[in-house]
Amino acid sequence: MDRNKKERLRKRIKIFTTILKLALLLFILVGLPLYIYFFQPEIIERMSSLENVNAFFKQYKAQSIFVYIGAQIAQIVICIIPGQWLQFAAGYMYGFWLGFLFSLIGAAIGSVLTYYLAKLLGHDAMHLIFGEQKINEFIHKLNSKKAIVVVFLIFLIPGVPKDLCNYAAGISEMKLKPFLIVSLIGRSPGMMGSLLMGRQIEAGDYTGAIVIAVIAVVLFIVGIAMRKRLTVWLDKAYDKLYK
Repeated sequence: MDRNKKERLRKRIKIFTTILKLALLLFILVGLPLYIYFFQPEIIERMSSLENVNAFFKQYKAQSIFVYIGAQIAQIVICIIPGQWLQFAAGYMYGFWLGFLFSLIGAAIGSVLTYYLAKLLGHDAMHLIFGEQKINEFIHKLNSKKAIVVVFLIFLIPGVPKDLCNYAAGISEMKLKPFLIVSLIGRSPGMMGSLLMGRQIEAGDYTGAIVIAVIAVVLFIVGIAMRKRLTVWLDKAYDKLYK
């Protein structure tokens, strides 16, 4: 076989492998959530209220810590699984600090896993579909200071689909270290608020839970108002992370 034929064969194999990787990534992002939604709705139902989540974890008793961390990871990898009630339940079952530790471990593992899934399965596909030049320009933008600020705000603002950002970061080649640190810091206020409310509900202090929710809203508004100062701080942190 001459050199040209070998090169053509190599390119065909690369294209086939790339398409296969992309199909697998799309299955994880789209196919698996659709399968769960239509054929395994009980999984979503188990995570759809505090009572259901507590009942689910009580089945495992001593192993519930590992089940909780696993559920936190699964919720990040499979975006359709609700995550809010998980953290309420962690505050209810483990208290604030242990609940925060377990939540942070699950979020970190889930973020790293989705980041590398996207990098392994989606990187070549993006280059194939959009071309080297466009992707390189896109990567340059996503490795900028502004991108880190955007990532932080995505994870900070309630209601924004955060977990898809993990996949986007992996495809963009944003470096893992700054992405992971900034995303976990961004997740932390929401986690803490949910854990505190779960803890207050466990103690029967519903007034305290409402007060915490109000404080969280006020802090969120203050954060938006002080976004310029926050941007300056994130720029400095970004420079340190990349040294």
